[in-house]
Amino acid sequence: MTTLTAPPKTAPPPSRPRPSGSAGKWKRRIPLLPALVFTIVVTQLPFVATLVISTLQWNVLKPGERHFVGLSNFKFVFTDERLRTAVLNTVVLTASVVLISVLLGLGLAMLLDRRFIGRGLARTLLIAPFLVMPVAAALLWKHAIYNPDYGLLNGTLNAVYRFFGAENGPTIDWVSSYPMPAVVLSLVWQWTPFMMLIILAGLQAQPGDVLEAARVDGASAMATFRFITLPHLRQYLELGILLGTIYVVQTFDAVYTITQGGPGSRTTNLPYEIYLTMFRKYEYGQAAAAGVVVVLGSIVIATFALRTIASLFREEVSR
Repeated sequence: MTTLTAPPKTAPPPSRPRPSGSAGKWKRRIPLLPALVFTIVVTQLPFVATLVISTLQWNVLKPGERHFVGLSNFKFVFTDERLRTAVLNTVVLTASVVLISVLLGLGLAMLLDRRFIGRGLARTLLIAPFLVMPVAAALLWKHAIYNPDYGLLNGTLNAVYRFFGAENGPTIDWVSSYPMPAVVLSLVWQWTPFMMLIILAGLQAQPGDVLEAARVDGASAMATFRFITLPHLRQYLELGILLGTIYVVQTFDAVYTITQGGPGSRTTNLPYEIYLTMFRKYEYGQAAAAGVVVVLGSIVIATFALRTIASLFREEVSR
């Protein structure tokens, strides 16, 4: 009778010693250096150049009068009447677009969170406006919707008037009569899908056992939304508002394409005013100073956005 013997155990291969200390950290970071150098060259060097230009009195039409003026251009930015108007228009435009987009995105996300036939197709169609190029979207609204002669809005009004027996309806120049609402509406159409996606992700991250417990306890749909869903969505709503503010505050395409800042500077925001200062007045120093102010404001907003994102990740890890 033969006895079975276990095969001899082989020793595990010796593990390579990991470099420790600062040398090991640098070895792990070396593959990232090309990306870091590229980022510095593309973003930081132009910003440093903008800072230098913002301290100069530089008008391209007067090449012999360029000289250092310190912070005078920043003083001009905060005291010029046109720039104050541009700041006010920027605040109104950004706040209107972001708040309306968040409310509409919340409603659409609540609808898409339910199961129904064709939900995938509905999601695709609702996301589509966010995928349209900003200039193409602005041209679409200006010519296909707002045009007083053949636009969709006036065509619909005329059809309604003819339905009730009138010979023809009114012809309204929407861009000239309502310039700020015209720009806001086009941007809301474009940014609502973005808010909807963020809020929909929050809705689908809700713990199902909590919702089921609320239903078992007899909570109504409104009470469940108010006391469970809305508090859960708070960070997602904050994230959407902060990211939307960062992007919308830099809007140039819609203002330039639809209204060109008019009539009477009623829709001129900061990016468009910087464009006018740079390419119409040729004041490079003033335009650079205004650009630095916009960048610093965006950095402040982005800081809050990053904190919100970090808190979301911490919450997901703690579950």
